[in-house]
Amino acid sequence: MSATVIDEDRVREMPLQKRLEFCEPIIKNERDESRRWDAVWLAGEIAEIAGPKEPIFDKVADLMVWILENDDNGVVKHEACFQIAARNMRKKIPNLVNSAFYDKSALVKHEAIESLGLMRAFEVENEIKKTLNDPNPDVSETARFVLKRLERTRNITKEYVPSQIL
Repeated sequence: MSATVIDEDRVREMPLQKRLEFCEPIIKNERDESRRWDAVWLAGEIAEIAGPKEPIFDKVADLMVWILENDDNGVVKHEACFQIAARNMRKKIPNLVNSAFYDKSALVKHEAIESLGLMRAFEVENEIKKTLNDPNPDVSETARFVLKRLERTRNITKEYVPSQIL
């Protein structure tokens, strides 16, 4: 299932590597954050199509981290957090934790924490607990929600399948 993404350049018709080569300069250089957001989503789809065993999956995951570290728009960074969770980029959990603590945007902190919950990142539950003290009520509320959800899902043995949340 795909989001309503404006794909005026027909990026979805491109081979995966060409698609990534098209999206990356938009993500890194485009001034229009709405185009960057679309490119983030289109890049995220690459990871889902390729699967975690393909090298391009890691390239997309690294690009999502580049966004978290370099983009200046909270909405775009929010989408990168979601893509990390939606594509189950588990190696990037430490980057989500970093965003949850240190991003200047409460929107990004919120989505980083929510993404950790979606991924059932039990291994960072103690870190999530620390965000309960965030001065922004939206962030601390998200932490409370995620911790409750982690508690409810702790004994679920069914594997987390990202596509089921899309």
